[in-house]
Amino acid sequence: MGNSLQDQLLKAGLVDKEKAKAVKKTKQKQSKQKLKQKKVIVDEVKLASEQAHREKLEKDRELNRQKAEQVKQKEIHNQIKQLITLNVIAEPDAEIAYNFTDGTVVQKVYVSTETQQQLIKGKLSIAKLEETYHVIPTVVADKIAMRDDSYVVAQATVESSEMDEDDPYADYKIPDDLMW
Repeated sequence: MGNSLQDQLLKAGLVDKEKAKAVKKTKQKQSKQKLKQKKVIVDEVKLASEQAHREKLEKDRELNRQKAEQVKQKEIHNQIKQLITLNVIAEPDAEIAYNFTDGTVVQKVYVSTETQQQLIKGKLSIAKLEETYHVIPTVVADKIAMRDDSYVVAQATVESSEMDEDDPYADYKIPDDLMW
């Protein structure tokens, strides 16, 4: 027993020794090549898994950055909401419609005459919080604008009180209630 097929073929005279050695060498070469190919395949699989791991880490970093940005935006919104609600100027006797633009749309808020004058002079501003307009001090509006200027809807610019020396109409004051 123990005799291989090759030995049996040699004894029967069907195959000579040279041919048997050549076949044996080619089989050994083939098996070595298969082993090398397996190592290369393993390396390729390893490289692919490392690449997938790197991509997953990058994706996780991006997701974490986006989540942090969302948390930051929520914090800013909450700060602005708190600034507006704590500093809103209540108008129980509001009779005058104060018109202003929100983007391209003209809106109106009912205010008292004193509040109207302060809005015109730039001491008060209008902020929008969740589709509602609120009159707030300009100092607070400036703080809100530093965080997100989209909340401040109407803010009059304070004009310089200095008069031009050559102005021929400097002695004539323009009435505040002038209607065009």
